[in-house]
Amino acid sequence: MAKRACPECGEEVRGRADKRFCSDYCRNVANNKLNRDSSALMRNINNRLRKNWRVLNELNPSGKIKTTRNKLLSKGFDFTFFTSIYTTKKGATYYFIYDQGYLAMDEDNYLIVKRDT
Repeated sequence: MAKRACPECGEEVRGRADKRFCSDYCRNVANNKLNRDSSALMRNINNRLRKNWRVLNELNPSGKIKTTRNKLLSKGFDFTFFTSIYTTKKGATYYFIYDQGYLAMDEDNYLIVKRDT
Protein backbone atom coordinates (compact mmCIF):
# COMPACT_ATOMS: atom_id res chain seq x y z
CA MET A 1 0.00 0.00 0.00
CA ALA A 2 1.38 3.41 -0.98
CA LYS A 3 2.08 5.93 1.75
CA ARG A 4 -0.11 9.00 1.60
CA ALA A 5 1.35 12.44 2.30
CA CYS A 6 -0.45 15.25 4.11
CA PRO A 7 -1.12 18.03 1.56
CA GLU A 8 -0.35 20.66 4.21
CA CYS A 9 2.91 19.51 5.81
CA GLY A 10 3.98 16.44 3.81
CA GLU A 11 3.97 14.06 6.79
CA GLU A 12 2.62 10.53 6.38
CA VAL A 13 -1.15 10.21 6.80
CA ARG A 14 -2.14 7.28 9.01
CA GLY A 15 -5.61 5.96 9.69
CA ARG A 16 -8.72 5.64 7.57
CA ALA A 17 -8.34 5.19 3.83
CA ASP A 18 -10.20 8.44 3.10
CA LYS A 19 -8.26 10.54 5.64
CA ARG A 20 -6.51 13.45 3.88
CA PHE A 21 -4.54 15.24 6.61
CA CYS A 22 -2.14 13.94 9.24
CA SER A 23 -3.73 15.97 12.07
CA ASP A 24 -6.59 18.30 12.99
CA TYR A 25 -4.06 21.16 13.00
CA CYS A 26 -3.11 20.57 9.33
CA ARG A 27 -6.77 20.15 8.35
CA ASN A 28 -7.68 23.45 10.04
CA VAL A 29 -4.74 25.32 8.51
CA ALA A 30 -5.61 24.06 5.02
CA ASN A 31 -9.31 24.92 5.39
CA ASN A 32 -8.51 28.38 6.76
CA LYS A 33 -6.27 29.06 3.76
CA LEU A 34 -9.00 27.87 1.41
CA ASN A 35 -11.79 29.89 3.03
CA ARG A 36 -10.08 33.18 3.83
CA ASP A 37 -11.05 36.22 1.81
CA SER A 38 -8.63 36.47 -1.07
CA SER A 39 -8.36 40.25 -1.13
CA ALA A 40 -8.77 43.31 1.02
CA LEU A 41 -11.63 44.46 -1.23
CA MET A 42 -13.69 41.32 -0.55
CA ARG A 43 -12.93 41.49 3.17
CA ASN A 44 -14.02 45.14 3.35
CA ILE A 45 -17.25 44.50 1.43
CA ASN A 46 -18.12 41.51 3.63
CA ASN A 47 -17.41 43.58 6.77
CA ARG A 48 -19.68 46.36 5.47
CA LEU A 49 -22.48 43.86 4.69
CA ARG A 50 -22.16 42.34 8.19
CA LYS A 51 -22.31 45.81 9.76
CA ASN A 52 -25.44 46.71 7.77
CA TRP A 53 -27.08 43.40 8.72
CA ARG A 54 -26.30 43.95 12.42
CA VAL A 55 -27.84 47.46 12.30
CA LEU A 56 -31.06 46.19 10.68
CA ASN A 57 -31.23 43.17 12.98
CA GLU A 58 -30.78 45.36 16.07
CA LEU A 59 -33.52 47.78 15.00
CA ASN A 60 -35.90 45.03 13.85
CA PRO A 61 -36.33 42.44 16.62
CA SER A 62 -39.99 41.75 15.78
CA GLY A 63 -39.73 41.24 12.00
CA LYS A 64 -41.24 44.55 10.84
CA ILE A 65 -40.64 48.09 12.06
CA LYS A 66 -40.53 51.70 10.84
CA THR A 67 -37.46 53.88 11.40
CA THR A 68 -35.80 57.01 10.05
CA ARG A 69 -32.85 57.53 7.73
CA ASN A 70 -31.03 59.49 10.45
CA LYS A 71 -31.36 56.62 12.92
CA LEU A 72 -29.89 54.18 10.38
CA LEU A 73 -27.04 56.56 9.53
CA SER A 74 -26.28 57.26 13.21
CA LYS A 75 -25.72 53.52 13.72
CA GLY A 76 -23.29 53.40 10.79
CA PHE A 77 -25.60 51.98 8.11
CA ASP A 78 -24.26 52.32 4.55
CA PHE A 79 -27.01 52.41 1.91
CA THR A 80 -24.61 51.45 -0.91
CA PHE A 81 -24.07 47.88 0.34
CA PHE A 82 -26.80 45.25 0.04
CA THR A 83 -27.06 41.66 -1.20
CA SER A 84 -30.26 41.69 -3.27
CA ILE A 85 -33.15 43.80 -4.55
CA TYR A 86 -36.79 42.71 -4.56
CA THR A 87 -39.43 44.67 -6.48
CA THR A 88 -43.08 43.98 -5.69
CA LYS A 89 -45.86 43.80 -8.29
CA LYS A 90 -46.89 47.30 -7.19
CA GLY A 91 -43.38 48.60 -7.90
CA ALA A 92 -42.04 48.97 -4.34
CA THR A 93 -38.31 48.22 -4.18
CA TYR A 94 -36.89 46.46 -1.12
CA TYR A 95 -33.13 46.26 -0.59
CA PHE A 96 -31.98 43.20 1.34
CA ILE A 97 -28.89 42.37 3.32
CA TYR A 98 -29.28 38.61 3.56
CA ASP A 99 -32.66 38.16 5.33
CA GLN A 100 -33.10 41.76 6.57
CA GLY A 101 -34.52 44.30 4.13
CA TYR A 102 -35.58 47.90 3.96
CA LEU A 103 -38.00 49.95 1.90
CA ALA A 104 -37.78 53.72 1.49
CA MET A 105 -41.28 54.99 2.24
CA ASP A 106 -40.28 58.60 1.58
CA GLU A 107 -37.03 60.60 1.87
CA ASP A 108 -36.71 60.12 5.62
CA ASN A 109 -38.80 57.09 6.65
CA TYR A 110 -37.94 53.44 6.11
CA LEU A 111 -39.73 50.16 6.69
CA ILE A 112 -37.44 47.36 7.88
CA VAL A 113 -38.64 43.80 7.27
CA LYS A 114 -37.32 40.32 7.83
CA ARG A 115 -37.69 37.85 4.96
CA ASP A 116 -39.21 34.50 5.90
CA THR A 117 -36.70 31.75 5.20
